[in-house]
Amino acid sequence: MKHLISCKELTKEEALNLINTGFKIREALRKGRKKFTALRGNCVVNLFFEASTRTRTSFEKAGKFLSADVINISASASSVKKGETLIDTVKNLDMMHPDIIVLRHACEGACNTIIPYIDAGIVNAGDGCHEHPSQALLDAMTIIENKETVEGLNIVIAGDIVHSRVARSDIILFQKLGANLFIFGPSTMMPRYPDALGVKVLSSFEEVAEIADVLILLRIQLERLNAKKVFPSLREYSKFFGLNKKRLEMMKKDAIVMHPGPVNRGVEINNDVITSSKSVIFEQVENGLAIRMAILTTLCNKKEKLLEEIDA
Repeated sequence: MKHLISCKELTKEEALNLINTGFKIREALRKGRKKFTALRGNCVVNLFFEASTRTRTSFEKAGKFLSADVINISASASSVKKGETLIDTVKNLDMMHPDIIVLRHACEGACNTIIPYIDAGIVNAGDGCHEHPSQALLDAMTIIENKETVEGLNIVIAGDIVHSRVARSDIILFQKLGANLFIFGPSTMMPRYPDALGVKVLSSFEEVAEIADVLILLRIQLERLNAKKVFPSLREYSKFFGLNKKRLEMMKKDAIVMHPGPVNRGVEINNDVITSSKSVIFEQVENGLAIRMAILTTLCNKKEKLLEEIDA
């Protein structure tokens, strides 16, 4: 693997290898290891043109824990503010010989656009409404941790599906891993052709509660709606599609609840759900660091070196 752009390009074997590596890394982190030397001498550039807390911080920590030289660049601190194009920005960065560029951008296909112009490996940290593959990998890791496998599970993704890059990547990866996929939310936030995605649309929370082994809640992508009126109000959204304690109690006893963050408390999910025993939301954050360390070492061809260091 040279790049991680889309879950479509990942084979099932590659995905499971990354996840298994993530588990080994996380075990070492839980034992107190915070420094590894696998990427000493390598350079990772985090180039973020959209706001981020979890993804940017975890990629930064992943690189630093692996002893890489990590450079963080935001849109506000780059020459893009002066009119420089994305291609010119990354070509200039590439002349400084980074090994990996982690890119987040508002435009779909931004990562594919820059590949022909640079030698560095590219990690897609989210490109518009397109994909977010590292999130899908950490989601799969979290499900496997709690359910032992993804295969055969009924996974429901609820919320703003049509604008969500997380939903797209999750659907693609979970199908490769053998899950049954369902979606739920306002009709204005559902894809026009769900059959083409291989998902089934649920029409009520009663259906969700009956079916779901895993429920992944998504926030409303207000920044991508461009003032379109796709639901009456946040209160109405919460009333019909939000997860509260009463609805949580309707779900299977062993069901788990996930959310990629940031969470809009009181809209798609209530406070008492976040802190419930079914919630694995903060486990996702922990797994995000481990899976991103696995991604960086794999793309730099240093995975075996890291595993030897962990086992030593």
